[in-house]
Amino acid sequence: MNRSIFCLFLVLCGVANTGVALSETVLIPQGIMAVDGRTAPDLKLENLDGQTFDIKEARGHWLFVHFWASWCAPCRREMPTIQAMAEQLASSPLELVLVNTAETEDEVFSFLGIVAPDLGSLLDLDGSTTERWQPRGLPSSFLVDPEGKIRYLALGGRQWDQSQYVEFLRGLMSSGQ
Repeated sequence: MNRSIFCLFLVLCGVANTGVALSETVLIPQGIMAVDGRTAPDLKLENLDGQTFDIKEARGHWLFVHFWASWCAPCRREMPTIQAMAEQLASSPLELVLVNTAETEDEVFSFLGIVAPDLGSLLDLDGSTTERWQPRGLPSSFLVDPEGKIRYLALGGRQWDQSQYVEFLRGLMSSGQ
């Protein structure tokens, strides 16, 4: 049975929830969806230190673009796991791009100081960048490939520090997916 038919079989039988192999090294964990590969929308924002991040200048490696807000309960639970994931992937070329949606600098600073003190975030003060990305709710994480194309999407919170997600991200970076 070829791989395409086998993957279709898994989806039809409901087995795909345990993950579908894309290659020998990349397994998509439950809750992450492969998407169409459209070009990532513009994203040019400042962080709490006033430094500007421009997605156009971040080509050449994978980006984990994560939209969140402090009032979002799943975001509150998920943020420490993103910090732990970042620590596990510290030597990898994956770049974390956290985008706070329409909150003040004080709200973002206070939240991160308590929940994930080692993470920084970009500030989408007016929500316009979030509108362009259309995350369909918070939290939402987009995985953008080295060419600037959105390849995967995770809607809702997850335990990013669990091995299935960390290994998935490592597999993406090593396989060129």
